[in-house]
Amino acid sequence: MTPSYSKIMSAATAGYAAFALVKPRHLGAALTNNPVKQQRYDLVARLFGPRDLAVSTLALLAPSAAAREQAMWARVALDLADAVLLAPEGRAKGAKAKVLGATLSWASLNVAAILADRKAR
Repeated sequence: MTPSYSKIMSAATAGYAAFALVKPRHLGAALTNNPVKQQRYDLVARLFGPRDLAVSTLALLAPSAAAREQAMWARVALDLADAVLLAPEGRAKGAKAKVLGATLSWASLNVAAILADRKAR
């Protein structure tokens, strides 16, 4: 049986969560060229790791398609909130575009996965 698109996206999100915990500086480096200011975003990235791991685990282990979909919608909401909160922080050239590209693309992929799984049912 082929895994659902939502499970695939949730596994990818879990991968990002691990990356955020192992290399938290990625966020600050995307937002600013200033090394001192980059360090300030390490805490945010360290918060993303457990948060994203928790939501992706909920989606992966959901007892039903409806529960998985709810976790996926939570993921979309978090991505949109990240876009709203982090885009204004972008100081490096192209930083706002990077943040919006990553967050809005991820939200869109999750919505696409939800819709594809609905269609497959």
